Amino acid sequence: MEIDDPITPTDNYEPLYLEAQPNKRRRKKSIVWEHFTLETVGPGNTRACCKLCKKSFAYISGSKLAGTSHLKRHISLGICPVFRQRNLQVPNTPGSRTGGPGTATDPPKKRQRVSQGAARISFDQDRCNREIAKMVILHEYPLHIVEHSGFSDFVRSLQPQFSMLSFDTVQGECVAVYLKEKQNLLNLISGIHGHVSLTLDLWTSNQTLGYVFLTGHFIDADWNLQRRILNVVTVPSPESDYAFNQAVMACLSDWHLEGRMFTLTVDQSLSNETVIGNLRGLLSVRNPFMLNGQLLIGNCYARVLSRLAQDALGAMRETIQKIRDSVKYVKTSESHEDKFIELKQQLRVPSSKNLLVDDQTMWNTTYHMLVAACELKEVFSCLDTVDPDYKIAPSMEEWKQVETLCTYLKHLYDAALILTDLSYPAANTFFHEVSKIHIELTHAAMSEDPFVSNLIRPLQEKFDKYWKDCYLVLAIAVVLDPRFKMKLVEFNFNKMYDEHAESWIRAVNDSVHELFLEYIAQALPLPALEEGNEGVIKTETSQDGFQEGNLVSTVDGLSDFEIYINEITSSQHMKSELDQYLEESLLPREHEFDILGWWKLNKLKYPTLSRMASDILSIPVCTVGPDSVFDTELRKMDNYRNSLGPMTLEALICAKDWLQCGLSPSTTNTTATPEISKAIVKMEV
Repeated sequence: MEIDDPITPTDNYEPLYLEAQPNKRRRKKSIVWEHFTLETVGPGNTRACCKLCKKSFAYISGSKLAGTSHLKRHISLGICPVFRQRNLQVPNTPGSRTGGPGTATDPPKKRQRVSQGAARISFDQDRCNREIAKMVILHEYPLHIVEHSGFSDFVRSLQPQFSMLSFDTVQGECVAVYLKEKQNLLNLISGIHGHVSLTLDLWTSNQTLGYVFLTGHFIDADWNLQRRILNVVTVPSPESDYAFNQAVMACLSDWHLEGRMFTLTVDQSLSNETVIGNLRGLLSVRNPFMLNGQLLIGNCYARVLSRLAQDALGAMRETIQKIRDSVKYVKTSESHEDKFIELKQQLRVPSSKNLLVDDQTMWNTTYHMLVAACELKEVFSCLDTVDPDYKIAPSMEEWKQVETLCTYLKHLYDAALILTDLSYPAANTFFHEVSKIHIELTHAAMSEDPFVSNLIRPLQEKFDKYWKDCYLVLAIAVVLDPRFKMKLVEFNFNKMYDEHAESWIRAVNDSVHELFLEYIAQALPLPALEEGNEGVIKTETSQDGFQEGNLVSTVDGLSDFEIYINEITSSQHMKSELDQYLEESLLPREHEFDILGWWKLNKLKYPTLSRMASDILSIPVCTVGPDSVFDTELRKMDNYRNSLGPMTLEALICAKDWLQCGLSPSTTNTTATPEISKAIVKMEV
């Protein structure tokens, strides 16, 4: 093709032929031509000449186009000696240029190829503020990070237009995110048909302040099990008999849960009989009891397991310290570890476990250390033959005792491991696990081996107390599992109690039926007083003898009782729901069975029983989060968070939990204004 018109370089590095594209809009020239000129050196041969050093480069040769990448490198990489010298003499300052457009002092800038949609996005200060607030919340950064020079420089390098936030501003933005998410959670809770169960956990601080964490557990309208931190209440005197009352009242008020709370689980290590009595008295006024309050106060399963593990480890403290010191001896010296590994290879010990020094604030790390050490006991026993400095090897009898200890610790470890799943399991999961531990400890406590019986008997007595406190809740939950129903209760109780099993089975069966009757009573429509007719009740349903719209006199005070009896009589078919459910065949036992999905599908078949299942299956057995299941100490609030005001602290902790749960797709639509959120913070101060 012959070129009749002059060549115009483009930002795609291709010549634009006017003859070939008469109607196409001419594109903007590449910025590289601020530093180069085109010179024709022969027919069909055009070269690019640097304006500074005058060196020429190939550009067009015949039908070949060399492009501009090599021209850009000449300037941007400092290959041009004149440009490099000028750059050294005139330092470049951020946000300034050493010359205007078209001068030879600026390196060529690569043009970003962006989509048309991205090109239209404009800078939004408010949106950036909210994203910084989310970052601070989700990653627990200190609020002062926005005033750190390194953070400021980094943000300005990304967006020079960004106006940096102050501590007060980012605090207000965090509270605004919290308020938006709180409203979303309120909407979610108000949309459920069942009750909400609460757990109460206590954190402490170096200032002896208490922080009460109240977490709500419920099944939403779509039959998903939800777990949300609702309140973090600062209490000045956590040892007070009424400290928890204040926190529970705040939660019930904030979330409109008066009359809607189902159970409260409080770890008994945090309370005494007076505290529990005060809580029961408070809730009897604020919240009606179900099943005479037998489901009201529980104990934290994770903390029970932790205390049992600590007791077992404490009983063998001296032997365990020998093993800990042996592991430290090997792991804290490269030469010691080399000798240990060489001896292991010579003895051909097949263990693949790694030795690790335990963290004594988490009992599972001690368990893992002991298991690994037991598999390598032969190496430890012979280590003194290759390393004379090693003199702390446990005896073979001690190794045998530690192996026995690990056997029972494994039961506790496996039970606790279920609680570490981020998707909190429904209550039906725990009956078999808890009863299995009860059976194992009971048998071990009666062992003919004095070491085993002496080690396990104190554990069995403590666990038996926990079992008697929680067995009813766990048994009712498993009855509502269509794979087991009453059959698993009967099976386990017969193993546990032999000839006394019948009374335990009957207690569960009676409680299930009694609770079901309470749900039937709740489902009955309440009589409504007709406005302007005091003492006259108008029924909302049509029954035999009570036509809709008729007025019933309450002169003798028992007409409402007659209506109640009438409703009960007409609802006999509802009572049979439970018996019908229990009499149907068990479902095949599947490991990945979705019990909530099953009840969702069968809620029309069992309308009353499904409401009962929704409440029972959401009862929590654990007061702590998945990351605290193996803790041996109460959680402590760090000094930085302890320095924050109560509202800010609650906002940061709760909002993180809610954002991680994905309650709302994004907080970028936050409607709370900075002025509102700042006002809240000022009120707090």
